[in-house]
Amino acid sequence: MAHSRPTALVTGASGGLGAEVARVLAGEGFDLVLVARNEGKLLALENELEDGYGIHAHVCPADLSRENEALDVYDFVLEHELNVDVLVNNAGFGDSGTFHRADWARQRDMVQVNVVALMQLTRLLVPPMVERGTGMVLNLSSVAAFSAGPYMSTYYATKAYVLSFSEALHEELAGTGVTVTALCPGPTATGFESAAAMSSGSAMFRHAASAADVARDGWAAMRKGKAVCLQGAFTKAMALGSRLVPRSVARKLAMRINR
Repeated sequence: MAHSRPTALVTGASGGLGAEVARVLAGEGFDLVLVARNEGKLLALENELEDGYGIHAHVCPADLSRENEALDVYDFVLEHELNVDVLVNNAGFGDSGTFHRADWARQRDMVQVNVVALMQLTRLLVPPMVERGTGMVLNLSSVAAFSAGPYMSTYYATKAYVLSFSEALHEELAGTGVTVTALCPGPTATGFESAAAMSSGSAMFRHAASAADVARDGWAAMRKGKAVCLQGAFTKAMALGSRLVPRSVARKLAMRINR
């Protein structure tokens, strides 16, 4: 099957930042593979993007909290004879509260989605990019990657992993034509806070950026081949501050924000 346009695969595409990244990429002329659990929302986005941008979008419903569900996504790509030129590992979620009282299944699923599925899709889709000598990966990290996060311990840890993993791959792949970028937004208006049982009126979300702005900045950084994208002045200040102050101070500040 011939495909004249490049193809981007976006996880967590049913809403929030993932949907905005899909819109940006559609505007840049990419065909899309839209991955998320909610098939209804994916179908609505498929119609919006095909009607609005004249591209072709494939809907791939998948629950990445299930072990090896990433393999099903990869099989979907193979069945449709697609070459994925851009991989956006956006799927993820958080939770708040003390770890010792947390629901274990939710913590396990968080690591599965935020880390394991991201790793697996990267491992499956990057080798063909290297063979073709071109490709881009955007991994969603967070400003949370720069500090420990009491009351959101697992979430902060997963984002630290994504940042470290992405920076390492960025160097490993230098000279191959494939780039890996870690997008580290700060508070973003995506509905994350309600899903994570946080207050939208908390200090952290008073400076929330729009998902559309974060998506545009992520695409710009990926196109330039940057290793890390700290989106917005507030986020840059947060990341710098967490590195300038002692770690004991940074984690206490994070605890005040997350409590």
